[in-house]
Amino acid sequence: MDTSSVGDHRGHFSRFFCDSELAPILGSRTIRQINGSHTKSIGAVRGMHFQYAPHAELKMVRCLRGRVWDVAVDLREGSPTLLQWHAQELSETNLMMMVIPEGCAHGFQALEPNSELLYLHTAMYHKPSESAVRYDDPRLSIPWPLPVTDVSDRDQNHSLLLDSFPGISLTAAN
Repeated sequence: MDTSSVGDHRGHFSRFFCDSELAPILGSRTIRQINGSHTKSIGAVRGMHFQYAPHAELKMVRCLRGRVWDVAVDLREGSPTLLQWHAQELSETNLMMMVIPEGCAHGFQALEPNSELLYLHTAMYHKPSESAVRYDDPRLSIPWPLPVTDVSDRDQNHSLLLDSFPGISLTAAN
């Protein structure tokens, strides 16, 4: 998703959120929470996180500083793209925003030091509903662009997906 930006010799002005422009994406949803992250080292990976229904969330992610390789993985039960991933480079210069639908896991790799992300969420964080898949799960085969240099213990220890994984339901708590 492209965001509005106007620039001149002084720098630039960017719109982070516009209710009317995002209406086709948000529908009846509203932004409930805005978060930020700062990742110090090149090659660090965060993710692949999601929340189960009824706290599943649509996320919109934008890079404010640095550069990241942002990834979404479809985990939605019955989806024709189940277990497929999509990636987009986000940077402070390309001003792109990635939309991650409910039922998709999200993560990223820092391509520059001190990369900062802004996240807009349509649901509040709900610890009992949080979950994740491993960033290096062989069933996903995500080709991280750089060698992975840093992963939290939490993200390193998520379970691998079983061959029988049916996807996650967006209509009931799992």
